[in-house]
Amino acid sequence: MLRFSTAGESHGESLVALISGLPAGVPVDQEFLDHELWRRQQGYGRGGRMRIERDTAHILSGVRHGKTIGSPVAMTLANRDWKNWEEILPVGEGDAEKHKAVASPRPGHADLAGALKYDFKDARYILERASARESAARVACGAVAKLLLRALGIEVASHVIRVGSAELSREASFAEIAALAQREEVLLACVDPESEARMKAEVDNALRTGDTIGGVFEVVVHGLPPGVGTHVNWDERIDGLLAQAVMSLQAVKAVELGRGVTAAQSPGSKVHDAIAYEAEPVPEDAGKFTRFTREHNNAGGIEGGISNGEDLVVRGYLKPISTLRRPLASVSFETRETTKAAYERSDVCVVPAAGVAAEAMVALTVARLVIEKFGGDSLRELHRNFSSYCEQIRAF
Repeated sequence: MLRFSTAGESHGESLVALISGLPAGVPVDQEFLDHELWRRQQGYGRGGRMRIERDTAHILSGVRHGKTIGSPVAMTLANRDWKNWEEILPVGEGDAEKHKAVASPRPGHADLAGALKYDFKDARYILERASARESAARVACGAVAKLLLRALGIEVASHVIRVGSAELSREASFAEIAALAQREEVLLACVDPESEARMKAEVDNALRTGDTIGGVFEVVVHGLPPGVGTHVNWDERIDGLLAQAVMSLQAVKAVELGRGVTAAQSPGSKVHDAIAYEAEPVPEDAGKFTRFTREHNNAGGIEGGISNGEDLVVRGYLKPISTLRRPLASVSFETRETTKAAYERSDVCVVPAAGVAAEAMVALTVARLVIEKFGGDSLRELHRNFSSYCEQIRAF
């Protein structure tokens, strides 16, 4: 089974990423990994921390001569800001006078709930792990999963469809969405310049008023054949696994598959994707898997917990960042008196970055299910099994 885990704190020495269950022979492109990490750091409304860090994945194990060897891949991502925190957050006992406590919990953050859970008298250690800085390690793992999927012709990309009340005004093709990842400068990762300008105005307003702002990102998986996932057990449905994966990201408060939100208020005749059948066989290079076709993709590529061959579409609804430059009311851990919530260097808007992190989570989830379905200890074996299955469903 494909599994991954992360370790590390926001201001610690480094983040650690570990991914296991990969077949041998997957090409690992260092430049691609680092570019994915760069994308996570970009976007209009990011804070000062992103001007300090220059994330790169240092591979320790599991890759030799540019390819995976079947053993776990371990990576570290150094925190450049560590030099400013080494005496504040030492591994050893250190000097208590240099401790930098988070003395009043921030509404919307894990501060208070975590301090109560772990019996801390301040929220420093909660903040350090709950921070979205952790998602950089997920992006490193997700980049490797993307490389595996890419070897099978499956691509994963994201774009922003809303910031605050400003929304993308038209449909976007997968080619447009995928092209965003190659931009040299990332504004708000929207395919439409006019819509992006309205989104920027929303961020400007939040910045001007000392506030933060959220939005909605969309992740699309292109080239996934029908039959991945299953209806037979509740915990093996691809939609449930994707929802959990994206919801696990910091600040994501809702997940939508396809047109799930508007479907709830629409008649079935306007929701379900009518099926047609083409008489001619599907050529292998046609980019299609079966002669069964759909005029629309309201289901988001999933029916009954199984991929149906259309583009897989997942949306994440991101709340505004919890740390405000004009802090909300809170309570002092020490005195229990009313005060202002603690302030730490923070962002105003992170919707594009969250989309990149969600790409990683979606890629890891899909890669896991692909490996489970098609099997193989090497990429060549996996590719052979995958190709044979695609031939089977094209002939159906």
